Amino acid sequence: MNPNRRIPTTSVLAVIGLALSAAALLGGCASTAPQPTSMTDAQADFSVYKTFGLEANASGQPLSLVEQNIRAAITSEMKRKGYEEAAAGASPDLVVSYEAARAEKVKNNPIRIGVGVGSYGGSGGGGVGVSSSGVKNVSEGTLVVHAIDPARKAEVWQGRASKELGKGNVEPAVIQSTVAGVLQDLPARSSPP
Repeated sequence: MNPNRRIPTTSVLAVIGLALSAAALLGGCASTAPQPTSMTDAQADFSVYKTFGLEANASGQPLSLVEQNIRAAITSEMKRKGYEEAAAGASPDLVVSYEAARAEKVKNNPIRIGVGVGSYGGSGGGGVGVSSSGVKNVSEGTLVVHAIDPARKAEVWQGRASKELGKGNVEPAVIQSTVAGVLQDLPARSSPP
């Protein structure tokens, strides 16, 4: 091979074009984590809600560690948003309840294409790599939080998020960040003037 041989400009441009096309294709296929969603009752006046209470444990069974962490995270976030926890025995302005579920799902792994272009001195080159597609089972957790106005006997707000869970136990930090994401759109109490 002649070390002084130059690669034609059209070949380099073709490889760069292929790389840009593959990047655009992959960008269109890339998925981001689903964002939390929420719904608010248009008739609800959140300025009148001052206190909150968590829905009582109706089962009478001891709470699991995950449930304890969810309840602590909800309490923390509600306080951060300016709501006060109702005193024991008092009726809160909002009753907060939640549902948590874990389900096994099948996840598709798409075909991945990698393109590289480089040069050294007067030489240039390129490469393309392709991986095969496949499927795998993943565990997905879903958390739904409800804010209920007990005086109206109506749900005034609902937030939801789903997240792929890693292997093993759910860490308290993951629960805290998930609850914060779910409650991000819950109207905060405005500070008194």
